[in-house]
This record gives sequence, C-alpha cells and structure tokens, in this order.
Amino acid sequence: MERLEKRIEMYPGQVTRACVELSKLWRTDKYLRRLEALLIVVDKDVSLTLDGTGNVIESNDGIVAVGSGGSYALAAARALLDVPDYDAEMICKKSMDVAAELCVYTNNNYTTEIIEIQKSDEGDKNKSKSKK
Repeated sequence: MERLEKRIEMYPGQVTRACVELSKLWRTDKYLRRLEALLIVVDKDVSLTLDGTGNVIESNDGIVAVGSGGSYALAAARALLDVPDYDAEMICKKSMDVAAELCVYTNNNYTTEIIEIQKSDEGDKNKSKSKK
C-alpha cells in the first residue's frame, strides 16, 4: 500500500498512471514479482484491478471484485445494477450475500467502507465511515 501511495503522490490526479508505474515495479522487483496477489484501486473516475503478473485491468462498468467468491459477487453485482432503488451499498451487500451462499470459502462476515463525497464552497471534501 505504501508503494501505491508513493506513486499516487508522484502522479497526482492520475490514478491509472500511478497503477501502471506500480505494476512495472511489481514485475521487476526481486521480491514483489513472486507475490501472487490482487489489488483493487478505485477513484471517482476509474476502477482498476492490479495483479501480480503486472496486469492493470480497468472495469468497463466500475464493478470490481477479488477473492475466492469474487466472481460470484461480481456476477451478482452486475445483475443487480439495473434494479431500481438499489444504491451502491445495497448492491454490494446483496452481492456479498450471494457470494457467501455459493462459495464455501466466503462467509457473510464482512466490513463495508462507504466513502461519501460532500461538496462545499472550498471544493470537494471526502468523508468515510465504516459499517459492519
């Protein structure tokens, strides 16, 4: 995470470029290149998934998922995207519940992070809260 934060500081406002630079480092670093992991990076404009082989994958619809039940949650979220009156939080919770029911390695104990963007006279201010 620290390496990603450094890249984001190097390229302010350019999350995609910061992720590509991190990916290059990930591929070439002696220790990181052996790390088989997935990392999700999201801002208000783009949703990216980084993998240990150096791929930076952009989601077409802004929905991303990782983990053993990730593909189940991803499919459920895409199906629920068109349901009227479902906001992002509701889609996320329902998708995680579907994944927990289908995948033996996924349970229904999860934490939801909600990031609310509030506009003020001084510009945008981000405020986050956690729910369980």
